Amino acid sequence: MDEELLKNWEKRSLERGKIYKTYLSKVNVKKAIPKLPQLHDLAFEKVDCLSCGNCCKGYSPRFKTPDLKRISKFMGLREGSFIDKYLKIDSDGDFVLQQTPCPFLGSDNYCAIYTERPSDCRRFPYTDEDVFVKRTAITLKNVSFCPAAYFVIEKLMESNP
Repeated sequence: MDEELLKNWEKRSLERGKIYKTYLSKVNVKKAIPKLPQLHDLAFEKVDCLSCGNCCKGYSPRFKTPDLKRISKFMGLREGSFIDKYLKIDSDGDFVLQQTPCPFLGSDNYCAIYTERPSDCRRFPYTDEDVFVKRTAITLKNVSFCPAAYFVIEKLMESNP
């Protein structure tokens, strides 16, 4: 059943965008949040990120100050050099990658800085956090390109909290 849910997920997520938006605007947050960790775990039993990599291919995480310090040290670069080489400031005032796909993404979808990756990457797609039901815009965006986020919203709607 769960494997069937993931067939054609990209097309289905596009078709159901308005349904997701309506659902998230009405979801009982107090009932939904406790379900998220289990649904998150189930999603990642079904979805192999290394066979996808959409998040790294088309989007940039934010690089917060602790991320900058940790990653630049790991790479043996001064923070300023790391920023100049890889980052820019977006319209929200956040440091983001200058380009996509992520320059740290290998052709095998492995991350060259995985152990030191930004906090946004560690937390993505936020399917085990309250963010998933509280920040509709980010969830709708993530559901459109992440099979795990799609799986979680579908399962959450099925459980109808």
